[in-house]
Amino acid sequence: MNRWYQYLFFSLLWGAAIAYVVGAASRVRNVRSGQRVQALEIHVEDSTAQGYLVASEKVREWIADNGIPTINELVDSLRLADIEKLIARNGFVDRVVARVNYDGVLRIDISQRRPVLRLLTDGMNSYTTSEGVVFVAPKGVSRYVPVVTGDYRPPFPANYEGKLRDHIDREQARIDRRIEELEHEKYPFYKRSLENDNNFRNLRRLRIKRRWWAFESREKFEERVKELRLFKEQRRRDYRYEARLIREGIEQIERQQAAQRQEQKKLEKNYEDFMKLLTFVEHVENNDFWRSEFVQIVAHTAHSGALEIDLIPRSGQYTICFGRIEQVEAKLSKLLHFYRQGLSRIGWDVYRVIDIRFDKQVVCRK
Repeated sequence: MNRWYQYLFFSLLWGAAIAYVVGAASRVRNVRSGQRVQALEIHVEDSTAQGYLVASEKVREWIADNGIPTINELVDSLRLADIEKLIARNGFVDRVVARVNYDGVLRIDISQRRPVLRLLTDGMNSYTTSEGVVFVAPKGVSRYVPVVTGDYRPPFPANYEGKLRDHIDREQARIDRRIEELEHEKYPFYKRSLENDNNFRNLRRLRIKRRWWAFESREKFEERVKELRLFKEQRRRDYRYEARLIREGIEQIERQQAAQRQEQKKLEKNYEDFMKLLTFVEHVENNDFWRSEFVQIVAHTAHSGALEIDLIPRSGQYTICFGRIEQVEAKLSKLLHFYRQGLSRIGWDVYRVIDIRFDKQVVCRK
């Protein structure tokens, strides 16, 4: 009997809890059905002393310019998804969440991306994060990060926004499709080659016999043999010429395929060089001395196609030739030793160029 009372008690308790939840949800729906947006609050995360890329005033302008009603709009009619899409389409926005609280306040939380460098090379003006996300520098706002200048061309177009790896993969897939298209262009040549080989075989099988039944003379027979030989020689020349045309056609397509594969290798190498540049900048930014010392990075492409950089220091009127982004620790350690044992004694404005590209030596030019 006691167990029956326990079952009854818990059943009533669960029933009361469900009724409360249903009632609370109903009250919320009733309140929401006639509730209007009372205020708009925009909160931008990650705003630091380095500056910001997203301003709350700018976000208000975006919403107003696109005709999305907010203040005094019915909460049920509010286009929260449209607001999030509008803000998120800007490359420098990492994440955006729009919601309305119980008091009718529309709150928009925005997280901005954290770029590690700014590209001002060859007509470009873009920021890049450490993960390789690229976005065009927004107008009217800025963020203090290392600046890369020079004639270096990164592996993406000037107006590109998004993950660099995605762009590289799409380009690689496009090249793969082109290689496949070129492979299909070989098929007519393969068909012609089979036909030409068949013609060769048939030509070799051509024979003539003396017409004994027609009392053909030896002279007449030899004349026909001679005519056949001439015919075969002419056909052989034609078939050899056809074979050469076929071979040249296939080789031309193969050269195009090889050029496409070389383009793929070049694209991947450029991507690797660019990611090395990001890693180098992060390495410099994590060191208090180098972060303060280097005011600019000048990037350019060497004759070999590799990315090389020069560094513009704060301490003097000279340029540091860093070269390829490799052996970073050794080169910076060598430069620091030269600072302490060399320039600090002879002066900071003696040399015009300090070259640290070579192993275990520093080459200076006045």
